[in-house]
Amino acid sequence: MSNQTTVTEFLLLGFSDLRELQILHFVVFLVLYLASLVGNLLIVTAIALDRHLHTPMYFFLMNLSILDLGSISVTIPKSMVNSLMNTRSISYSGCVAQVFFFSFFASASFALLTTMAYDRYVAICQPLHYEMVMNRGTCVQMAASAWISGIIYSALHTRNTFTISFCGGNTVDQFFCEIPQLLKLACSDSYLSEVGVIVFSVCLVLSCFVFITMSYVQIFRAVLRIPSELGRHKAFSTCLPHLTVVSLFLCTGIFAHLKPTSRSASYLNLLVAVLYSVLPPMMNPIIYSMRNKELNGALSKWMCWRLFSKNKISIHLLQ
Repeated sequence: MSNQTTVTEFLLLGFSDLRELQILHFVVFLVLYLASLVGNLLIVTAIALDRHLHTPMYFFLMNLSILDLGSISVTIPKSMVNSLMNTRSISYSGCVAQVFFFSFFASASFALLTTMAYDRYVAICQPLHYEMVMNRGTCVQMAASAWISGIIYSALHTRNTFTISFCGGNTVDQFFCEIPQLLKLACSDSYLSEVGVIVFSVCLVLSCFVFITMSYVQIFRAVLRIPSELGRHKAFSTCLPHLTVVSLFLCTGIFAHLKPTSRSASYLNLLVAVLYSVLPPMMNPIIYSMRNKELNGALSKWMCWRLFSKNKISIHLLQ
């Protein structure tokens, strides 16, 4: 019997043993990673540089984009390197880092999405008090609370996961260090403390879900009372992206963790993990930029300014 002190590395599940498919996996993940990187960086840049977007809604969106950048950077690069180098290993400390940071970014993102639901509730249901309630100090405190709660939550999960004894080998049936897969390697009864934390986490997620649901019930009631069709359309357009992102986040996560588990390696596990770890960070910039004239206008203005600056520099050098 071995415990966690004798484990120096873990073996991750690869997408294929064929070299050609490994290269294909590297290329596909590279495209997905770059698309997510560019999309989220454009949103952060546009919001940071355009003063018209210095509002609570876009402030929270910028924080969400930063968290998305971190989330996708935790899992994809290591998987790409493993495919390129034809290896499956990840060091013990690297696995600890993946568990900590992925849990942190995921939990902080959900906390921030809950905060964004409250922001939309105040903006639509209490518009006369919006500037007073959602002032700069309050927004900073809410964003900081999401980040700090994510750190505490992640530290608790990471500590409980890596204080257990591993008797089931060191092969993780996933392309990154995922807590449910690590628990499969635990000795009997040694993982009960982490199971307790998971149950507590589920209760927190359900509480946030209930809060978001109740907020949108009140929002939809308020929107339906707006006499102007244009006003209703504008109110819905500000809520629809957030609601879509929340649905994508919850649906992929719930499907990943509530599907039937198997002790054998399954490529279905890989596909599901890609859905909930890669799809939300990549899709969020697309969802928020669609039909958002203010954000699209800021992006267009910034890109035009960059092109103008480059052309001006080129002309100056030629002269």
